[in-house]
Amino acid sequence: MVPAAVFLLVFVLVPLGKFIADSFFEISPFAGGERTFVGFDNYVRAFASESFQNASIRTIAYTAIVVFCEFSFGLAVALLFAALGQRSSVFRTLFMYPLMIAPVVAGLLWRFLLIDNFGIVNELLVRLGVLSSSGQIPWLSDPDIALFAVAIPDIWLTTSFITLVLFAGLQNIPGDVIEAARLDGARYPRMLVSVILPLLRPVIAVALIVRGIDAARAFDIILIQTDGGPQESTTTLSLLVYRTMTRFGDPGLASAMGTVYLIAMLAVAIVAILTIWRPGSTAR
Repeated sequence: MVPAAVFLLVFVLVPLGKFIADSFFEISPFAGGERTFVGFDNYVRAFASESFQNASIRTIAYTAIVVFCEFSFGLAVALLFAALGQRSSVFRTLFMYPLMIAPVVAGLLWRFLLIDNFGIVNELLVRLGVLSSSGQIPWLSDPDIALFAVAIPDIWLTTSFITLVLFAGLQNIPGDVIEAARLDGARYPRMLVSVILPLLRPVIAVALIVRGIDAARAFDIILIQTDGGPQESTTTLSLLVYRTMTRFGDPGLASAMGTVYLIAMLAVAIVAILTIWRPGSTAR
């Protein structure tokens, strides 16, 4: 374990510690520039910033959309694969293909699919008679729907991951428990709510925590599609921290925003473990 521990220390813990320490300084954007200790001033500026507040709300909304859709679709497909048994092996393989696509490639692909006026999605909807013109729905240029539009590639990419995790969990549910529920006269909806989902709590907790944190830090997919626009309607915290660091040249403020972001993610993970997984509890 020593090599892994050294790797984590050098490439994770040390940079993370420096990142948090930078949040207490006003730092010159130039290499070798001055560092002035300002205490919690950067945190005060972050919480007072309207951009930070709006980006936080958008990040929560984006994460909720992505995780809800992925979990709903993933659970439905996992249950379908479990019902089909070995007959689903080919479909499982095909369904996992999006996991092999890089997020940047997915972002470019869906940008061309959803782009205004000549996007393939709108063109198909026109040919089906749903839309009257190919520019009727400006997926990526309407601030009211852009956040949902940039979430589509993320949902398409990683629903397979949720399906894979939940399907693996379904395989570990004891068959005698399911059979006992059937003998007691439980119908499938009741069995799903009272037997299957409670037994899947640890698996669901892992899937939601991993995907929730991953969705909350979405960066490349959004950057490729809209670069945070239009009118900052798709600017999440990851993009805001990046812009504050590189475009606005304020490493101290960016570090403070990132530290708040980190603490929030840890808090969400702990709450998810305690409420969904419920360590030490017995499913009923």
